[in-house]
Amino acid sequence: MKTPKRIQPLIEEGLIDEVLRQLMSGKEAEVYVVRCGEHVRCAKVYKETAKRSFRQSVQYTEGRKVKNSRRARAMDKGSRYGRREQEQAWQSAEVDALHRLAAAGVRVPRPYNFLEGVLLMELVTDESGNAAPRLNDLALSEAIARDYHQTLVRQVVRMLCAGIVHGDLSEYNVLVGADGPVIIDLPQAVDAAGNNSAGALLERDIENLTAYFGRFAPELRRTDYGKEIWSIYASGKLHPEIALSGSFARNEKLADVGGILREIDDAAKEDAARRARKQALQQ
Repeated sequence: MKTPKRIQPLIEEGLIDEVLRQLMSGKEAEVYVVRCGEHVRCAKVYKETAKRSFRQSVQYTEGRKVKNSRRARAMDKGSRYGRREQEQAWQSAEVDALHRLAAAGVRVPRPYNFLEGVLLMELVTDESGNAAPRLNDLALSEAIARDYHQTLVRQVVRMLCAGIVHGDLSEYNVLVGADGPVIIDLPQAVDAAGNNSAGALLERDIENLTAYFGRFAPELRRTDYGKEIWSIYASGKLHPEIALSGSFARNEKLADVGGILREIDDAAKEDAARRARKQALQQ
């Protein structure tokens, strides 16, 4: 097929030899199957901001570090240069997340190169060597649904242990390869420790998975892995192999508002008395 303009720089650099076909076109990127020497891989071409339906949000970008102070100031001001740098940072977030997660043993496509807004990475394939289908394209048995649900919950735990929350996880960004589910599409991934929305986003990710697999195995709808996982993470005890129950005991006890107000009042009185004693000593 004709080489897309955005992929041409990778051909000129010798990173890609031939574009074989388009694999998909989504809300944020177009993906092509490409040949790199003896290997068949995929090239993710990010769409320009004006052509995307998925918009960057503070909910996702909060906590992301920008090392260059000039870039950070420009991004805050929203200048043309700043918007361009913000776009590059948005794309680079997926590359960084893929490297971190692959190193942590999470099932994600292996990244190879990133150039001119094009991410060259592993082509996930099924048992026949064909491009792996998305999870939402499959009809599952109850047993397979339970197995895939448990696999993905464990992957979410492993991701969180690596400090990352997907932030947009659902049946639409999971591929089913020869070795099972593979998580894709991570430009909106958030830093678990530096983003105030991380807990809510993780719970939503788990709820999305539970709702989907619950269509095939209804008992999964009664689980509450999201709150359980986040509570263990917040306690500092989460590790990749931790045993999960799928339940979460909520604290239904009403807060003693009167007691809290009395403590605040007592503390204020103690502070006032301390200031008075200090002032008396100075006279």
